[in-house]
Amino acid sequence: MRLQTALLGSIAWAQAIVHGNPTLSHRNDIVPPQPEPITITELPLPPVAPNTKPGSCTHNTGCLDRTSSQQSGNFLPDGNHVVISANFTGAPASPNPASIYTGIQLILVKTDNTTFPNGDPWKCVTCGVPKNNRVGSTELLSYPQAFNDGKRVLVEANIVSCGDELLTSEECTPEKVHIYPIRWDNKADGSGPGGTIRELRIHPDNLHIGFNSFGILNGKIDEYGYFSRLRFNPSPKSGTPRVPRYELVNVTVLFNKDTSLPFTVNGSDLIFKPDTITVGEFRGFTGSGKEVTYVGSPVESCNIDLFAADLKTGKVRRLTSHPEYTDPIDVSPDDKWQVILDTRETGRQMFLAGLRGIPPVTDMASVTVTASTRNNGARRFFEPWLLDHDGDRGTYFGQKINAGGDESPGSINDPNWNAGADPRWSPDGTRIVYFQNLVQEPACGGRNPLPCPKSTEQGGRTSRVMLAHLTSREPIKQQHVEPVSDEVPWGTPYTPGDEMPKRTYPGAGNYTLKGKNSGSASVSIIYGTSNLSIMTVGATYHDFSDDGLSFISGSEKVKSTPLSVTLNRVDWFSDIVSTGEQKGTKKTGPGGFHLEIDAMTNIFNANGTLTTTIDGEVFKQPANGT
Repeated sequence: MRLQTALLGSIAWAQAIVHGNPTLSHRNDIVPPQPEPITITELPLPPVAPNTKPGSCTHNTGCLDRTSSQQSGNFLPDGNHVVISANFTGAPASPNPASIYTGIQLILVKTDNTTFPNGDPWKCVTCGVPKNNRVGSTELLSYPQAFNDGKRVLVEANIVSCGDELLTSEECTPEKVHIYPIRWDNKADGSGPGGTIRELRIHPDNLHIGFNSFGILNGKIDEYGYFSRLRFNPSPKSGTPRVPRYELVNVTVLFNKDTSLPFTVNGSDLIFKPDTITVGEFRGFTGSGKEVTYVGSPVESCNIDLFAADLKTGKVRRLTSHPEYTDPIDVSPDDKWQVILDTRETGRQMFLAGLRGIPPVTDMASVTVTASTRNNGARRFFEPWLLDHDGDRGTYFGQKINAGGDESPGSINDPNWNAGADPRWSPDGTRIVYFQNLVQEPACGGRNPLPCPKSTEQGGRTSRVMLAHLTSREPIKQQHVEPVSDEVPWGTPYTPGDEMPKRTYPGAGNYTLKGKNSGSASVSIIYGTSNLSIMTVGATYHDFSDDGLSFISGSEKVKSTPLSVTLNRVDWFSDIVSTGEQKGTKKTGPGGFHLEIDAMTNIFNANGTLTTTIDGEVFKQPANGT
């Protein structure tokens, strides 16, 4: 384990510019925590293979591919091991014993500077698993999560199990390991391979799982979150694969049909309710398992944030409010802290979302596009941030975990190393593990104006796993989480064969949205002629204010045209002025701002300009391809 640096992290940047917004239960009177000391170390990984040719790796327990991402997950319940999805290459051909170290595998890595009996600080759990023990399984690519029995790990849509043996024990040999597929029944007769599931997260009771699934609605990609019980079926009688498998049963869509969007209509009045449950993408659970976390509909225009909703009552908390983009999150076991990955401090989203207090009316047309600008392909711009239970408020926007470095090549805050989902807390709440990837082509180099950096890691590795030690904290006592109910009272029960639920939007027409404190906005909604989705939203603001401190005037209009299921084009015209506590503008150039971006690839390609200025600070859009 390599010590990189010790630091006292900074409270979030640009507080004079990024004004807080109290919308949705933000308690500005709660005193924020003081920054605390954090030490960053790097976890050991198998060596990098010289190349991908068979036999190029000479290490007895395998080598990793230089350019592949090694995705860390959570800790085993002992707190001394982290589960990681790793890509092995260069293994010799069979019958050499080392031939098993090939492809994407699940490994355990020591966090306490000790080694396994073979002398390595890592152990490959799935290398050499017999074919009959992994029938029907899929690639062990991402989001590895250990169960609290220390014997099983969820990886992608599979569960790796060592039966009665602990994964760390010498008795856990490849012959005892099974890789079981996870199946979601989506047809009334139980036939077929089941529904496509992604972004699975284990509930702390270890009996339930949340997941996401894509669908197509009105010609556009849409996504819903789900909650379900996990059940092992040793001999299924229907559906494929017809092998021992885990099944998702008693499924609930995390969707409330009565309040599917934060906007409702009363005559000619448009009413905004920010505490509406709007699960766009399910992200996990709080440490106690009482709440579900998710990316929800914006509370402020173009501002993509995280929320939590109580599984029983449906009460909503807004966890983040910084105008940058946040997505991955993990809540500490005692629910008192959260670690997020966010683009804050990079300025990536400020040209869109920097001006606070604009209601999210044009987002009805633009939200998919604005959410897609956070990345440049595989370059994510994410950094890890520490927030307390109450999240962003006032001028408190958390503590950057890897602050304090000099941003030199390979340093803990080298801007060319970006964090990947998901960061994870240790069981005792004193450490956080996360992984980083070094930017590579085409996100740099070639036709991209950004030069590609050289890796300072062993063998030129472009992925690494980091461990943040919160050195002033006392370990918390691990709590047993009682099983929760299968029922989510505010959700929609799912029966195999059900169609995807439909979100309800205001109809076409002209409306008035009143500010909670003063002023109003005149809103126009126009639907497309060839599809049933909203195409154009325009708004004119008349000293609109929710907080009574800043006032929005001017106009904005956004037209969204789907070019394919995932590719969208927006034509944007903005001339907004903010006065009062926040002085700023959000303006497009003379010909407007025109952006095409694919929600799956996130490559920025725009014509024209959209610029936000706040208290004299200018935020411009990224250059195309960066």
